[in-house]
Amino acid sequence: MSSKREREYEQRRYEKWQQRQAEHRAARRRQRIVAGSVLGGLLLVIAIVAVVGATKDDDTPTAFATDTPPASASAEPTASGEPTASPGPSATRDPLTPDPALAEARTWTGSLDLSQGDIGISLDGAAAPQAVANFVTLADKGFFDGTKCHRLTTSGIYVLQCGSPDGTGTDGPGYSWGPIENAPADGVYPAGTIAMARVGNDGSSMGSQFFLVYKDSTIPADAAGGYTVFGHITSGQDVLTAIADAGTTEGTESPVHDVIIEGVKVK
Repeated sequence: MSSKREREYEQRRYEKWQQRQAEHRAARRRQRIVAGSVLGGLLLVIAIVAVVGATKDDDTPTAFATDTPPASASAEPTASGEPTASPGPSATRDPLTPDPALAEARTWTGSLDLSQGDIGISLDGAAAPQAVANFVTLADKGFFDGTKCHRLTTSGIYVLQCGSPDGTGTDGPGYSWGPIENAPADGVYPAGTIAMARVGNDGSSMGSQFFLVYKDSTIPADAAGGYTVFGHITSGQDVLTAIADAGTTEGTESPVHDVIIEGVKVK
């Protein structure tokens, strides 16, 4: 092969090599562009999801705000033994609250049927029309049926607390109401009293939770006043006493045996 032909051959090889290198570089650039686009798209999707999630969190009320009226009583007694409750916003009469006129300013009678036995009750629609209207309306709807009485206090005050739909003391009917009705001026709640639970220092925070007094209890008024007394036990006090005598699960205020409301009858 002559020198000229050799140079031409080498020149062609060199040009082909350059072409292959250029193609390789172009391919790598395309890969980087594609990878960058995919990553950018992924980051964009993540950002959109984060924004949507944040918007949802801001716009969607919490379960507490929508389902738990501030009248939910907590399981923690104060130093003085008076009922305490989960804090919540104070409210005036909610449109969902039953009309107090439904109590008809009369006495209602019936029974609170517990898994341990039946308790006869009498409700005073004249002295506590809002509380009685609320209780009767919820009872007629079967609101209390199958719910657990979640709290039994055995020192300071002596009550069995019921009316929390999930049996934890942290929820209610979805509305709150007030003001306090028919609270005893001396703060004494005799055995057999039926009264409403509420948030401490908030007289407009009652919902569905109520308590049955199994032994005379003195519950001091707070800044809002006392506790709405809307009825009393007419029979079956021994059933309530037996529940109290069984005691609570160690370290809690939960009755040692589940106390289930099987039904409420009022007329």
